[in-house]
Amino acid sequence: MTDQTTAPTPPNAGEQEREKSKKIGALRALVPFLKPYWKLMAAAIAALVATAIISLTLPLAVRRVVDNFDTADAAVLDLYFLAAIGIAGLLAIGTGLRYALVTRLGERVVADIRKAVFDRVIGMSPSFYENIMTGEVLSRITTDTTLILSVVGSSISIALRNVLIFVGGLVLMLLTSAKLTGLVLLIVPAVVVPILVLGRRLRVLSRENQDWIAASSGRASEQLSAVQTVQAFTHEAASRAMFSDVTEASYGSAKRRITTRAAMTVIVIFLVFVGIVGVLWIGANDVRSDAMTMGALIQFVIYAVMVAGAVAALSEIIGELQRAAGATERLVELLQTRDAVRDVDAPQVLAAPVRGHIRFEDVRFAYPARPAINALDGVTLDIQPGETVAFVGPSGAGKTTIIQMLLRFYDPQEGRICLDGVNVADMAREAFRAHIALVPQDPMIFAASAAENIAFGRPGASQAEIEAAARAAAAHEFITGLPDGYDSPLGERGVMLSGGQKQRIAIARAILRDAPVLLLDEATSALDAESERAVQEAVDTLAAGRTTLIVAHRLATVKKADRIVVLDQGRVVAQGPHDQLVAEGGLYARLARLQFTDGIAAE
Repeated sequence: MTDQTTAPTPPNAGEQEREKSKKIGALRALVPFLKPYWKLMAAAIAALVATAIISLTLPLAVRRVVDNFDTADAAVLDLYFLAAIGIAGLLAIGTGLRYALVTRLGERVVADIRKAVFDRVIGMSPSFYENIMTGEVLSRITTDTTLILSVVGSSISIALRNVLIFVGGLVLMLLTSAKLTGLVLLIVPAVVVPILVLGRRLRVLSRENQDWIAASSGRASEQLSAVQTVQAFTHEAASRAMFSDVTEASYGSAKRRITTRAAMTVIVIFLVFVGIVGVLWIGANDVRSDAMTMGALIQFVIYAVMVAGAVAALSEIIGELQRAAGATERLVELLQTRDAVRDVDAPQVLAAPVRGHIRFEDVRFAYPARPAINALDGVTLDIQPGETVAFVGPSGAGKTTIIQMLLRFYDPQEGRICLDGVNVADMAREAFRAHIALVPQDPMIFAASAAENIAFGRPGASQAEIEAAARAAAAHEFITGLPDGYDSPLGERGVMLSGGQKQRIAIARAILRDAPVLLLDEATSALDAESERAVQEAVDTLAAGRTTLIVAHRLATVKKADRIVVLDQGRVVAQGPHDQLVAEGGLYARLARLQFTDGIAAE
């Protein structure tokens, strides 16, 4: 467990240092999200001002009632009581209206922020996720936006109302008794100083607390997404300990924040009410000497209590605003993060129909996490429309990198990659990816029905088209065996399916997409011999007339390729048909000998 006697180092410690110079002004980043709803905001402010004004008139009515207790005209006294009831009714209606408008505004703004953040991160290239955990992104979308909701939908309006009460109450106190007001103002510096000093500390602790919450969420997401691996390697105890450490660190950070906020609240409220008691004492002596009426003293005391309550409320709200400022900064960081892969301002467009001519021109690339090691080192390839090209080589040779570069998940440091003669870097990513179908090595199955998973690349596909794709991928039989057939939910990440079934769903998805370029990254690695044969036949049919790139370790699946490209340490070391490469010897022949039976010449 984390030792709570010392402050642990929070995630993003470098960012933490940067936060020390920032203040609640970070909430200004919410203005663009508020602007579209200025009418709703204006109505909420109007209701807020009206309720503040009504609140400030109540002490006036109370004074009239108290000063007229001994009046001979009962009707006058009744009138003052009725007026007080009427003011209370208006206050209740105004408060309800303010709550409805402000809460609706908060929900609307937070919904827009969540959509904006998700829209941003869903389009980020893989290099972005090398530096941040998915769970942390989810924490920002959920936890941080919840904090902003509490501020926009409540705290800001309460703060503004208390500011109006404070200013209005102070003015009316001055009009009621300048002497007593002067005494009250003497305690203001004593109240403001702890708010400023402790408030700054509270903001730093609030950001630290949010960072730990995000780290906790990220750890939990990572472990739960790999729960079978965790259990298979009996890693539960270590996972529990790791999550416990992060959670305890989050708790320790929260405890320090709570302690600071509680100390600030205690100091402020004590000083404020000590001042009120002192002023009341002096005012009571003024009433005894007929220097002011009892009604005036009660009016002053009510205003003083309202002002003190406003100050106390503001001292607490500052804490909420500090936390929301930290949350806003974290969300703005996501919204303003520059992607390593960006579309050009004026993208080029592929000529129709897309033929699938692919060319790598002296491409050099190193992953951001391993900048000193070239994953591709001077790769030049020319793949003709309709050609089937297989990439083989040892692990780490750059085979999957070829696929990722063609999809423009990354940009090369040198060279260029063209589709039908157009540099993919000069096109909108969505535009050229629409002409590519992918079957990844680790297929992603979504928590949706089998039909929805197959139609992922073509949401408008008919049921007949979906079933035809499933049959071609040898998936129809096991899908119809599910409880609800094609409408059966497959569970998160396809937990209801075997590895081979997941790949057949992914192959059916690619078949249904019907794209001119087909990418197969170890597409049949998890299939049994019978399913592999069926799927291979489907792939052969699908590849006809399409440019097909196949990444494979199992050479039996690529023997029929028009060309086999052998990669080693990011370089093309040989290429040609299977028989030619076997005859030449070298790396491919060695790989073949490892996989095929003796007598390779017979192949």
